[in-house]
Amino acid sequence: MPLYYLLLLAIIQGLTEFLPVSSSGHLAVLPSLTGQEDQGQFIDVAVHIGTLGAVVLYFWADVKMAFWGFLRWFKGDFTSPGAQLALLLALATVPVVLFGILLKLTGMDDAIRSVKVIAWSMLLFGVVLYVVDQKSPQHKSKSQWSIKDALIMGMWQAVALIPGSSRSGTTITGARILGYSRTEGAKLAMLMSIPTIIASGTLLGAEVASTADWAAAKNGAIAAIFAFGSGLIALKLMMRFLSSISFTPYVIYRIILGIALLIFAYS
Repeated sequence: MPLYYLLLLAIIQGLTEFLPVSSSGHLAVLPSLTGQEDQGQFIDVAVHIGTLGAVVLYFWADVKMAFWGFLRWFKGDFTSPGAQLALLLALATVPVVLFGILLKLTGMDDAIRSVKVIAWSMLLFGVVLYVVDQKSPQHKSKSQWSIKDALIMGMWQAVALIPGSSRSGTTITGARILGYSRTEGAKLAMLMSIPTIIASGTLLGAEVASTADWAAAKNGAIAAIFAFGSGLIALKLMMRFLSSISFTPYVIYRIILGIALLIFAYS
């Protein structure tokens, strides 16, 4: 794989993983648009590890609290703030894990990985995000996150396994429907991405570990580093501007890209 293409994949993954524009959609259509071979699961795992590092670093205080809270489970503590956060993150991950296993067992995960599906998902879920963001109240904060809300947002996150829908986009949509502010909804969505990325990375990593070689490992390390850098930049910019800017710019981008992909797919 050419170095420039590897860097392009990593940077696109980093920039789009946390923005509501679908990183998986971008990575899936890139080979079709550039004429390159599909990058394969090993590179997918590598760039996700990079973006995982970015979100962990950015939300380090919450990640540390949830980690120590998780350890407190073994002492029977499920009520302290850290233990509660860890529990809610775990519950929010259950729907996407179950849906992911179902897609894998039925072979639908490969069947829905097409430019047409990505294009329609980009348009549909972009419009849904716009409508919800414009009409929903903003009265709830992260401290009000409940088991019910975690499960509902988890189901919205599971929908993001449809390529083009965007994990952060669907999860933020769920948060806005529940009344969370743009900033708080995005923060919850980003925290929810951590166990989700770990779960998917572990699954894919187990599949490709036996086939990886030194060259693949080197490419993966390069991809992870650049995905980490671009992901951290994108995350900082989005969280900084959410208090004054809605999700409309991302929706406009999704609609333009979706239309362009439809023209490409049906031409």
